[in-house]
Amino acid sequence: MPDEGYVALLHADGSELEQLCRLADSLRRQTVGDALTYVVNRNLDTAVVCGSAARERLGALVSEAHALGATEICMQGPLPADSDDDYLALIAAITETAPLHLHAFRPEELLDGAARRSMPLHEFLAQAKDSGLGSVPGTGARILDDDVRTRLKGGPDLPVSRWVEVIETAHRAGLTSTSTMVYGHVETPAHQVAHLRLLADIQDRTGGFTEFIAMPMVPVTAASSFLDPAVPEALWRRTRAVHAVARLLLHGRIDNIQAAWPRLGLAVAVALLRGGANDVGGLLLDGRLEPESGPEAGLSLTVADVERIAAELGRSLRRRTTGYGDA
Repeated sequence: MPDEGYVALLHADGSELEQLCRLADSLRRQTVGDALTYVVNRNLDTAVVCGSAARERLGALVSEAHALGATEICMQGPLPADSDDDYLALIAAITETAPLHLHAFRPEELLDGAARRSMPLHEFLAQAKDSGLGSVPGTGARILDDDVRTRLKGGPDLPVSRWVEVIETAHRAGLTSTSTMVYGHVETPAHQVAHLRLLADIQDRTGGFTEFIAMPMVPVTAASSFLDPAVPEALWRRTRAVHAVARLLLHGRIDNIQAAWPRLGLAVAVALLRGGANDVGGLLLDGRLEPESGPEAGLSLTVADVERIAAELGRSLRRRTTGYGDA
């Protein structure tokens, strides 16, 4: 389908939207089957857990996550400018503590890590992988259009060409990544389609994306109301269309479409899982030791939660690794 056709689909409403979502869900079933997938992970904020004086505390947080059944530590955020820590040392400190997959550092943070060591990006990434880094978040993408990115940030942002270069360099270094889009702000449906098309092109070149995650530009849902928050009708319609179109446009390239429940709540996530998405993402374990050490503290699911979702959908449930293997 030409891109103009996908733009038209993003405007679908009423019976046309229902038909679009049914089509996307049928394609989901053909592509990845009926298993609902999830990963057991813990999120950590780099600025909260870094620092040579915090090593013992970091080790305790990682060990607790492993004891609770996590297979992944996700960490994002730059090292503070005055930190005495180092990205590579931080990676090693985590991966040497427990046999967990480390999914960490956005493109801007990878560039910061290379700059701090005065080395080319590809060398930094090779050393990061050797230190235990398993994959990187494809976040910071927002909308991959320089004008939109500048307007969103209120000033210069990492250029699209540079973001693409970092992600492709990471893929060539043997590090997979997620792919993302933040929607529902100043962009148009044409921008959304162009963004998806660029992700598809990157995947054709590298094959390094494991999943696609679309997130609306809304605050992370309050922990007290995430089970069934109020979602404006316009955002609800747009969200269903975006996920369905992503399934269609990315077909044959990125098989896994995630429903980002922390942004929209479980009720909306379940609807998206009926309209093209197949993955519910991570449980985001808080643990008992410093639960506030993660950027989404208070937003955590249990295995019972995802079992209930799978039952509601009439699907089997599969716990996965970061790379979508069986955990």
